[in-house]
This record gives sequence, structure tokens and C-alpha cells, in this order.
Amino acid sequence: MSAATLRAAIAAPAPAWGLSAAQIGRAATLALHDELALAPKPGLVSFVDSGSHDDMDAHTFMRSLFSLRRYFVRMAELGAAQVPFAELERSGIAAEARMLAATGGINTHRGAIFVLGLLCAATGAAQALDGRRDADAVREHLRRHWGGALDARSQRAPTLPGGIAARRHGLRSASQEAALGFPVLFETALPAWDDARRRGLSAQQVRLDCFFSILAVLDDSNLAHRGGLEGLHFARRAARAFIEQGGAGQPGAPAAAWSLHRDFVARHLSPGGCADLLAAACFLRRVAREP
Repeated sequence: MSAATLRAAIAAPAPAWGLSAAQIGRAATLALHDELALAPKPGLVSFVDSGSHDDMDAHTFMRSLFSLRRYFVRMAELGAAQVPFAELERSGIAAEARMLAATGGINTHRGAIFVLGLLCAATGAAQALDGRRDADAVREHLRRHWGGALDARSQRAPTLPGGIAARRHGLRSASQEAALGFPVLFETALPAWDDARRRGLSAQQVRLDCFFSILAVLDDSNLAHRGGLEGLHFARRAARAFIEQGGAGQPGAPAAAWSLHRDFVARHLSPGGCADLLAAACFLRRVAREP
């Protein structure tokens, strides 16, 4: 695609029935805030405390979040133009550099840059080509335009701690999850979200149920990196028990979730991959209801 074609695609106004790139990017930024605001999330940073982390807090996350606002808009623009994956990847690398500059070198949102960036691009493509923004359309366009490139990327030797831990323990890495079209997001997280809404749970309870549903099944490489397979299996068992006891709608759910949070902190466990997919679920549901 020529530079002139790309500029024309980006400059074109959003269809009357659709979302602008700015609206898509705004939904991604707000989704990161949704994730940060949820508490408790066992082991993770929130506005209440820093979870299992001693090098970051909510202020660090907010600086990171603001540094990424333009990135998500740009990814929606690039997606609408259906650019090659290499262009999306370059944009993500630049966004990671901005994040690290904003946080003093602390990795707050590397996974979210990857996941939410891809979803913004796929939403932009779905809007431009089909006038749709529902989850099925987003997944379809992600696979159609960049599925092959994501599959090739998943074959690369890992260089980051999470990917190295995933390969060492025979787990499905974040790159492999993306190459498959994020099955945990679309086949577990979103159905759990919708089931919680049908049960009449509050917005915070819906997100908590969604989070535990992800935690129960995801090969979270950050858990494996910090706690090995023992840590990953402990986290999954805890999540399944929470869900089986009634999830966020059970009597005493907040106390049970806080107790698990303390257990995760004591074990230095932090399910960062689950946090990324929770933010992704928040994004997809925000996009679907944007005016």
C-alpha cells in the first residue's frame, strides 16, 4: 500500500453508522482504566494497592495509560487501511518505547499494547469494510488480515520472560493465543461477561466474574514466570473454586476475592496475562455500545 493510499484511508471520515478511529482509541484507553479500577484482582495493581509488585502502583499505570492514547487511535487508523502486519508491529514497538519513557523503564502495559493494539486494528478494519463492531466481526477481521502473520510470529524464539516461561513449561504463549484469534477472550471471557449481565450483576461484579473466568483457564505466562507450574495451577484452582461457589454474585464474594488477593501477594503471583484479556473484554463491550 502506498503512502498516499494510507493517508487517504486515514483522512476519510468515519461512516455515519460507524465509530471513528478516535472513538475506538478512546474505548481502548478507557478499557485499561476499567481494568486498573477493578479491585480486588488477585496479585494485580489497582487503585487500592500494588498487589504483588513493589516497582509500580496505580500512578505508574496512569502515566503509562496516558502515554498510549494516541497509539490506540493510530492502530485503528492502520487497521482501517488494512496495512501489512509489519506496520502494526512497528507502531507497537514505538508505543512500548513511549510507555517505558513514561514509567521510567517499568513494564506496565506491554501485553496490553499487543492485545488491545491488535483489537483496535481489527475493529478499524471491521468498521471500514463491513460497518460492524461486534466481537465476531472483530475476530473475523483479525484472522482475515493478520492471522497468517500472527501465526508466523508465534513461531519465533521467545525473548521476553513470559514467552520463555511458556516455552519452558509447554504452555500456550500470548503470541500463540493471538495466532488462534484469542480463544480465551472470545470463547470464555465474553460469554462469562454476558452470563454475569444476564444474572443482573453490577458492572464491577461483571468484570470480577470475567476476570476469574479468564484466570481459571488461561496459560498465563506471567504466573508461570513468577511461580512456575505450581503457581499457575494454584491460581487456576483458586479461580475455579471461586466460580463454583457462585462467583462475584455469591454472598461474601468481596471478602473471598480479597482473601485470594492476599494469598497471591504472599506467593508473589501476578496474572498479568489475565489483566490484559480483562481489558480486552472491557474494550470489546465498550466498542459494541459506543453511540
